[in-house]
Amino acid sequence: MDEEPSKPGLTQRLEEGRRTFQPGLWSRLVVIGAIGIYVLFFIVLNTRDVKLSLVFGTTHVSLIWAILLPLAAGIAIGVLLSQVHRRRGRS
Repeated sequence: MDEEPSKPGLTQRLEEGRRTFQPGLWSRLVVIGAIGIYVLFFIVLNTRDVKLSLVFGTTHVSLIWAILLPLAAGIAIGVLLSQVHRRRGRS
């Protein structure tokens, strides 16, 4: 006769749940979701056109681009300068 496998007890199921629950993963997902929602609202609320005065003329762009492009340029310049600084320190 085949023996029917016994069902795990409550304490065994709680211990298994404790081993499989990953609070770090869930907290990261919540933080990433909150940041995503914030970025989405930031983009939606900054879509109006603004006049951008350049050295050689003016143009009209969406406000979000007037914010994000200088931010991206600043990050890129900062990374490049940090690499130059690191290389100078080695030699």
